[in-house]
Amino acid sequence: MRPRSWAIPVRYVAMAAVALLFVGPFLILFTTALKPSDQQVFSFPPSLLPWPPAVDHLVEAWHAIPFGRYLLNSLIYVVATVPLYMTVSALTAYPLARYAFRGRQLCFYLILSILFLSPEVMLIPRFLVVSELGLTDTFLGVILPSGLSASGVFLLRQAFAAIPAELPDSARVDGANEFRIFWSVMLPQVRPTLAVLGIFGFVSVWNNFVWPLVVLKDSDKYPIALGLAYLDSTLGADARTVAAGALIALAPVVIVFLAMQRQFIEGMQGSMKG
Repeated sequence: MRPRSWAIPVRYVAMAAVALLFVGPFLILFTTALKPSDQQVFSFPPSLLPWPPAVDHLVEAWHAIPFGRYLLNSLIYVVATVPLYMTVSALTAYPLARYAFRGRQLCFYLILSILFLSPEVMLIPRFLVVSELGLTDTFLGVILPSGLSASGVFLLRQAFAAIPAELPDSARVDGANEFRIFWSVMLPQVRPTLAVLGIFGFVSVWNNFVWPLVVLKDSDKYPIALGLAYLDSTLGADARTVAAGALIALAPVVIVFLAMQRQFIEGMQGSMKG
């Protein structure tokens, strides 16, 4: 059945409206950061076009707080946490998906139940454990609790379960051991899902605010999210400089997503098919 002549234009207009709804806040942030000091930020009707564009507020935000240090801290947290998060999720999800043992479903449901808990509920037990280990106010105190993810285990478990049994069985016939099967046969099959988890993990760690605020005391160990809060408390009346700081902090997230856009789309498509 051929679509009506007006259906396609209406569909594109609807998609453009939805895209504008999601991109709109970023555009407002971008234009606010580039507005000169003599142009009103809060005006009606709003003036979205910065003229002439100014980068003074980007420079001011960079020097108002130790921006480079906070960006480096966040990079350290990302580089250490995301591989740990993906490794723990894969090693947990694989036996839950491919091996039959007593209590397997119970373990899976217990892990799945964590998804229904508010993150704030886990703050006190996490802090008590980190405190007993002597890891408060340390990089490890921020990194280790972030390496556990129920959502990562769930997504990888579903991806591993969807792989046909013939693949690992044929590898066993060829003499491959279980670790070789996991590493060389099964992991390449779930690579799109791993890419999605990597992007989600990067965004989650980069924007992590509450847990570092709880466990850290030394401001030299703050990630960029806490640095932005400090910038806001210091220059809260200057919306342009705060927007410029947020724009600088957002740039790495946008770059990573654009670089891994193809893998992200493939992973989401694979999850929907599964």
